[in-house]
Amino acid sequence: MTTSIEGRIAEELGARERQVRAAVELLDGGSTVPFIARYRKEATEMLDDAQLRTLEERLRYLRELEERRASVLESVREQGKLTDALEAQIRAADTKARLEDIYLPFKPKRRTKAQIAREAGLEPLADGLLGDPSVDPLAAAAAFVDADRGVADPAAALDGARAILTERFSEDADLIGELRERMWTRGRLTARVRDGKEEAGAKFADYFDFSEGFTELPSHRVLAMLRGEKEDALDLVLEPEEAVEGPSSYEGSIAARFGVAQRGRPGDKWLGDTVRWAWRTRILVHLGIDLRLRLRAAAEDEAVRVFAANLRDLLLAAPAGTRATLGLDPGFRTGVKVAVVDATGKVVATDVIHPHVPANRWDESLAKLARLAREHAVELVAIGNGTASRETDKLAGDLIARHPELKLTKVMVSEAGASVYSASAFASQELPGLDVSLRGAVSIARRLQDPLAELVKIDPKSIGVGQYQHDLSEVKLSRSLDAVVEDCVNGVGVDVNTASAPLLSRVSGISGGLADNIVAHRDANGPFRSRKALKDVARLGPKAYEQCAGFLRIRGGDDPLDSSSVHPEAYPVVRRMVKQGGGEVAALIGNTSVLRSLRPADFVDDTFGLPTVTDILRELEKPGRDPRPAFRTATFKEGVEKIGDLAPGMVLEGVVTNVAAFGAFVDVGVHQDGLVHVSAMSKNFVKDPRDVVKPGDVVRVKVQEVDIPRKRISLTLRLDDEAAAPSSAGQGGPRRERGGRPPQQRQGGGSGRERRGGGGGNGGRPAPAPANSAMADALRKAGLLDPGGRGDKRRG
Repeated sequence: MTTSIEGRIAEELGARERQVRAAVELLDGGSTVPFIARYRKEATEMLDDAQLRTLEERLRYLRELEERRASVLESVREQGKLTDALEAQIRAADTKARLEDIYLPFKPKRRTKAQIAREAGLEPLADGLLGDPSVDPLAAAAAFVDADRGVADPAAALDGARAILTERFSEDADLIGELRERMWTRGRLTARVRDGKEEAGAKFADYFDFSEGFTELPSHRVLAMLRGEKEDALDLVLEPEEAVEGPSSYEGSIAARFGVAQRGRPGDKWLGDTVRWAWRTRILVHLGIDLRLRLRAAAEDEAVRVFAANLRDLLLAAPAGTRATLGLDPGFRTGVKVAVVDATGKVVATDVIHPHVPANRWDESLAKLARLAREHAVELVAIGNGTASRETDKLAGDLIARHPELKLTKVMVSEAGASVYSASAFASQELPGLDVSLRGAVSIARRLQDPLAELVKIDPKSIGVGQYQHDLSEVKLSRSLDAVVEDCVNGVGVDVNTASAPLLSRVSGISGGLADNIVAHRDANGPFRSRKALKDVARLGPKAYEQCAGFLRIRGGDDPLDSSSVHPEAYPVVRRMVKQGGGEVAALIGNTSVLRSLRPADFVDDTFGLPTVTDILRELEKPGRDPRPAFRTATFKEGVEKIGDLAPGMVLEGVVTNVAAFGAFVDVGVHQDGLVHVSAMSKNFVKDPRDVVKPGDVVRVKVQEVDIPRKRISLTLRLDDEAAAPSSAGQGGPRRERGGRPPQQRQGGGSGRERRGGGGGNGGRPAPAPANSAMADALRKAGLLDPGGRGDKRRG
């Protein structure tokens, strides 16, 4: 009996089929994952957002599999070759790969040598030789010579018979499936430098002579080697197993499958040679293509997972809140762009100062900044982490020292994607009278106030917290990142009276056009006073209202519940609570003693079960609570401003800017992020660096090694670790790891704040890409990402 799609997903999730069926019905009905996870817990029996995202992805895959299965069945049926056994085999195929293996013999293709041989009447010869190896091949072939049919001599007849058997061997679905899995578990990916490419491909030097098992290769290594091949620096070979003498085990399996054995019979050698020919010219090539795709897909999946996890952490970073902020977009020749935004993010002043070389107007710049800070009651100074950031950080420090009465706090902020936003159509609409160069300063200031609200204005791929993002599947990456943004926005909630259209468009049930309509309605009629008023927005129908209402907040409106995450459909439950507790709704909200005295079971009815009622009570206790952490800043060590100021053994405070599979990048304030390799994160084995740190974490690290020429900084979170002894040149030499290879901290071209990043797996594996980076755009500047993901690599 064939398992249903819902049944299969339920088995994979460890859930009941009725839970999956309910979730599928809701998804098919237009509900979003955040809405189902939050407001339909009874229907799905508490499936959480992570389970629902997995369910959504598997549902898409399995439905695509069913569509392909139907297409295959129709194709084989039209050919008149669909037997009951074959149909059962096709219906039992549980993966796309298995389905394609079964379909391969029936798949329409160009005329092959085997087809030509069959047309020449040579299939009986192939069948006869395979069925009775005691027959002499040349003698048997002589009977099939026919010049009119293109068979000139016995040798030509045997060539045709071999082509037929080769195709038959290579299209046996069970055999190919078995050999594919064997090659996956035993095979290795080997890389060699191409002749004459040693210098041009220096950044791939760790793979000039490299070999590792498919199942042991981490994603970043696979992607690095594939890029090296694409850039003509490396030759890659997929080897089925360690080198062996004589016939391989794969040839033995093919022979056993078709009853070929070496027993001294006249046809045994010819059949053995045919098996070898089939393996080397058809099957190995086919498996190589399959496994290359599988390697890439697995690497992409892991890279997308890392990117999505880092993006989630960046979006959910602690907001500084509603505080007037001075944004500084650093630059040398073109100056430091300045923007002041008030507590709501509104631009109230802009300027350009020239404190650095070549103008060196330091005191004049300080005076301007002090005046702006005083006039607009500025509390925070946000400094972009691009070119001239450390010098500008010093300027801000001098401002604070000279004007303690201003009570300013300075914070280094990632400017990744700032120029993408500055040049966007939305920025032109949002800041119409502002020069493009100043918009970046506005974005920097706002992303300190609320990272989520500002970063949703930028394509997630331009934020730059992934590995090799421009080598990944566009569809796969976009789908995953969009899901992360949707989950983050709805998890935090959105103030409908202050949110931008891009932020509103990420709310459950709200499309881009509907977001524009909400903003237009707000501009024309003033702030929304209630959630009910949303129904007056053009094209915001009942379904959209159901999906979005619970995630939209209205502060100071007509109904205090509108500022909470309680869905309007559940307001009657709250009214019953108020009736039992006495007083008004406003008095109940935040009243812990009364709320905890209420029994959730007393308010359960046919519509709202215990999970929803429990959620309502929890929300009423802390209405509209922000799940993001409290705002905190790192303090960079005075006098440590450039990589040359570092020395092994220094203990510094820094900010985690990015986390990859091989470790974490930390900004310690020297223009060059250091790498904490996964093996230096804990005394215990660390499988996933994100179990230890996340982007935005403030950490204390010890400097292990410093390599100034290659702009490499090696750090450790284990503060009792011994620092490496400096080399004779006064810098930390490259650490050697297993196999005599240095860790992946190789510096490529570039200058200034450009840097390379990378690393290996835990436990001393070689890492594929170099080791340094900066804030959210660490990996791009690390050389693991193409520069196209962010346009402001060299702004200023």
